[in-house]
Amino acid sequence: MAQNTIGTIFKVTTFGESHGAGLGCIVDGVPAGVKIDEARIQAALDRRKPGQSFGGKNNASVTARKEDDKAQILSGIFEGKSEGTPIGIVIQNTSQHSKDYGNLATTFRPGHADFSFYSKYGFRDYRGGGRSSGRETAARVAAGAIALQVLESLGDIKITAYTERAAGVSINKVDFSEIEQNALRAPDNEAAAKMNEKIEEIRSNKDSAGGIIACRVSGLPAGLGEPVFGKLDAELAKAILSVGAVKGIEFGAGFGAADLTGSVNNDNMRVDSDGKVGFESNNAGGIIGGISNGNDLFFRVAVKPVPSIFQSQKTISVDEAGIYSDCDLVIEGRHDVCLCPRIVPVIEAMTAIVLADLMLQNRASRI
Repeated sequence: MAQNTIGTIFKVTTFGESHGAGLGCIVDGVPAGVKIDEARIQAALDRRKPGQSFGGKNNASVTARKEDDKAQILSGIFEGKSEGTPIGIVIQNTSQHSKDYGNLATTFRPGHADFSFYSKYGFRDYRGGGRSSGRETAARVAAGAIALQVLESLGDIKITAYTERAAGVSINKVDFSEIEQNALRAPDNEAAAKMNEKIEEIRSNKDSAGGIIACRVSGLPAGLGEPVFGKLDAELAKAILSVGAVKGIEFGAGFGAADLTGSVNNDNMRVDSDGKVGFESNNAGGIIGGISNGNDLFFRVAVKPVPSIFQSQKTISVDEAGIYSDCDLVIEGRHDVCLCPRIVPVIEAMTAIVLADLMLQNRASRI
């Protein structure tokens, strides 16, 4: 299996399967001398890990699987600083219920990567999806926590993702202070309560829900990104779409720009009293010609409903001779109902990984 690495200078390789002994990442290309707080790596993992309740109350969205997700730093950090060598991190799996997946050895779950993996390799790890499992994102989040600290060493860059819509319920305001005050990681506590109520209803019907995650990056300098095949938006799109549950991405006005006129869609520029360039709008999402323009970077991500539902579904199975036949399937195990709150830190991590790589690449753009 190829393509387990992302990045040109700041490179991240992930490894491991959902029900294997563990998973982890190797982060290469971190300059020597960057302050790395290992507690921040663990804090990032704690935001993503399964089995969370919120404020002692049930979080209707998340799986009952409980994992400590403790990061073990193997290399690359000494006395709180990066050594300039590869940083190795391992996260042990401690709560696998592989028996829950025994009936999937020859049966393919609708909406999952089971059939496509089998078609490609002629073999697959059916225990929770193996390499295609959302659990792989734990390694990305650990690497993203390092990337964010690299970014902070290069400037005042802040990355904030949040749930904008879940289970058909949208936010009515954006207050970053409320994101970690509710179970959905929405910047609107009142809307989050309605989302959670709707998700609880969906859970009771043995179904699942999707949503939209928004991400805003402030403090990003103008000039980031390569103008042809390394465009900032293209690199981000590749990284974000590599997250299994993501089915779409738009920057700024996105698909809405198709209905605008040029006079409305163009972001007019002005110089302020300090001589700095500013914009009257942000329909471009902070990117023009594949290069950051100094405005806030902004994009939205479509997250599909969790494919593991507890209703009977029509699917197929395969026998030892490779012959397919129709069958019905009821999925067992422990699964999320809506991925939005747990995917927020994953989106932030992938954004940080791409930006750290492009910031380091940008150092070679000119003398």
